[in-house]
Amino acid sequence: MCITLTIQEINISQEGKKLTPIWNKCVGAGRANEGLRANWLEQLQMVVSECGFEYIRFHGLFHDDMFVYNEVNGAVAHNWQYVDELFDRLLDMGIRPFVEFGFTPKDLASGEGTVFWWKGNVTPPSSYEAWTELIYQSVQHWIQRYGIDEVLQWFFEVWNEPNLSPFWKGTRTQYYELYKCSVQAIKSIHPKLRVGGPATSNFVPDDRFDGDREDLSKHQTFTSPNIDDAEWRPVWVKDFLEYCSREQLPVDFVSCHPYPTDFALDGHGNGRNYSRSVEATRRDLTLLKRIVQESAFPEAEIHLTEWSSSPSPRDHSHDHLPAAAYVVKANLDAASLTDSLSYWTFTDVFEEKGAGASIFHGGFGMVNFQGIVKPTFHAYRFLNRLGDIEIDRVEQGIVTRSSKDGRIAALFYNYDHESVPTAPPVTNNREEAEQVQQSGRPRSLQLQLSGLKPNSLFRVEAVDEEHGYAIPLWKGMGLPEPPNREQTQLLKAASQRTRQSALSADENGVLHLNIELAPWSILLLKQV
Repeated sequence: MCITLTIQEINISQEGKKLTPIWNKCVGAGRANEGLRANWLEQLQMVVSECGFEYIRFHGLFHDDMFVYNEVNGAVAHNWQYVDELFDRLLDMGIRPFVEFGFTPKDLASGEGTVFWWKGNVTPPSSYEAWTELIYQSVQHWIQRYGIDEVLQWFFEVWNEPNLSPFWKGTRTQYYELYKCSVQAIKSIHPKLRVGGPATSNFVPDDRFDGDREDLSKHQTFTSPNIDDAEWRPVWVKDFLEYCSREQLPVDFVSCHPYPTDFALDGHGNGRNYSRSVEATRRDLTLLKRIVQESAFPEAEIHLTEWSSSPSPRDHSHDHLPAAAYVVKANLDAASLTDSLSYWTFTDVFEEKGAGASIFHGGFGMVNFQGIVKPTFHAYRFLNRLGDIEIDRVEQGIVTRSSKDGRIAALFYNYDHESVPTAPPVTNNREEAEQVQQSGRPRSLQLQLSGLKPNSLFRVEAVDEEHGYAIPLWKGMGLPEPPNREQTQLLKAASQRTRQSALSADENGVLHLNIELAPWSILLLKQV
């Protein structure tokens, strides 16, 4: 059964309104040390060039494998060589660091608690005075190396998901102290350096995080009926803003991670996954924006420094078409609600759980380890082709214009929310992810764009099950693990080979669109 969208006529000469490209402000990566690898850097250069990302955020900047902080015979020694190498390469390829301060260097840690196989220390610093000095010396070093005008364009975020015990072995009160000494150190260098937090995890429908530590007994998701209709709240954000107001601490941006699920850190150890409504991101960000506007910091920017369809690096839905349609939908829905929505992550060169057992193992990346792009890569590439003026919205799509050259770009997606009412359901099984993909229905897109120059030319580019998607070819090869060099090149080519065609307006300057959108497909219309 094909669903026909209502025929709509749009005059492209109408004034329109500003469209903020929240999708290319920032993108995520696993940890700093992974950024010293050749394939990580090669893939980042590709996504910067094609998707236009401006900033990149990652964990582990102060982890011991970056060798920033050491105590030798009671004296502190700093070694900036590894961080300099990474930051130099980022800036050279046209992307800036969105600095996440963490985790605790072993010599500064108050305990042995760690996270991930690479053992990032997540205990509070043994000396907040020493932590303050580390922050101060770090920022001073970057200013000396790159200049104040450059560093004023960076963002500084204090820690990552401190509400979760796997990421922070301290209390909420101890995190607030960490933020306090960090922001004071940075602002003592220059008042316009941008600092924010609390970088907390996904929204929740209950008061499990209202105390100084998470109370697991207060989880209601699996016990309350109609839980998706409850108000899902950002963790700590309102309390954090009230604390900063009382303590007269600056907040330049508010950050949190609105994954549309009710689990964090790959299930938070309990193995129970809950995917929320496909509208969860829009609802969450509407509430978050209101909280910020009603706080003592109404001008603070909002940066969602991690986001994806789920926080699991073994979720096979990340590899397939529904994830790309969801990326387009959620970003278009959120364009007026936030300053960034940072996809976690750009690459499967990512080792929180070690190396993936399969070349398509459900990793976060929009590019797999071998450099084979996934449909989500094309979602961000298409979003990056939109203009900066929104002319109109249609059902499951947007029509834009560039203020620089006046050219039209439109983006459409087919997310069958009746078939799959949640964000792409979390699954650690590839066959289950493919079953969800098979559940979608095609849609017939009928649209007229008027006000164009007669015979204006347009290029149409689409991603569907046969184009811009390498897994069918990989299955046809017999699922080689890993593919040989020739197979890898064939898979790379298939992943980049989208469906392309051309259209033109008629002699009256009207473009007639009558296109069938395959299930879960995305389609870009771009004026030549």
